[in-house]
Amino acid sequence: MSKYNHIDYLIDKEYKVLDKGFVRLVDYMGSDKSIIQAARVSYNANNKEHTQESDAKLINYLMKHQHTSPFEMCEITLHIKAPLFIARQWMRHRTASYNEISARYTEPNDDFYIPHIDNIKKQHAGNKQCSGDELLNESIAGYFINITYNTGKNFLKEYKYLNGDSVNLAREMNRINMPVNYYTEFYYKTNLKNLLHFLKLRTHTHAQFEIREYANVVMDIVTKWCPVASKAFMEHEVEAVKLSKKQIEALQQIYANQNIEMAKDYNLSERDFKELCDIIQG
Repeated sequence: MSKYNHIDYLIDKEYKVLDKGFVRLVDYMGSDKSIIQAARVSYNANNKEHTQESDAKLINYLMKHQHTSPFEMCEITLHIKAPLFIARQWMRHRTASYNEISARYTEPNDDFYIPHIDNIKKQHAGNKQCSGDELLNESIAGYFINITYNTGKNFLKEYKYLNGDSVNLAREMNRINMPVNYYTEFYYKTNLKNLLHFLKLRTHTHAQFEIREYANVVMDIVTKWCPVASKAFMEHEVEAVKLSKKQIEALQQIYANQNIEMAKDYNLSERDFKELCDIIQG
């Protein structure tokens, strides 16, 4: 194998996700080499000799300074099976092509997502959009799981009755009561630039647990596909931090005076102050 990875061996492999979902690599185009070639054509340097080290430095430079067009030279197509509520989050990322299974043409099966009791948590105390760290009471969590299971079961029962010869309700109407934990399937095609943006958001700890599970699997595929770009992505995007002008000014004074409490004098919000403290104190 050359120094630039090819992942033909991963095509059609299903990565299991959640209880019944998966991610499957359908096709891909390009590699780290494609990024390098696209960048070097800008200054007609493809005909010169380059080392693996210089290639990595170039990709790091592109990532650090947001020269993103060379990353668009790599494309990937994935087959995803995920609950409807996760698919809808995924499709909020509009810089991609999607084709989804349709319940106008197919009848639903019994593939419903049932969360594990260890992932059923209380609302976050300070963030209105996500779960906190505290688990829901076990008996209440069990009650929720039971409701979730029965909702899917009852939907299928009513669907089959309404779909039967005695009623023959059109499938396009019969589907409208489908619960959002029903597993859908779709093809997802995107380029590496937009995929990395998706991964930065959806592997974050603030992302919902279920979509993080999918994003982590996709990240694993990308790491095998474009390892140099993936490493640069972790270095300059995922594990880097962005500071506001106020935070920078506060940081400069803190460094000069060795006093972290001075940050409060810069009218930072509570969240910005905590973020700054975390950065300085590690």
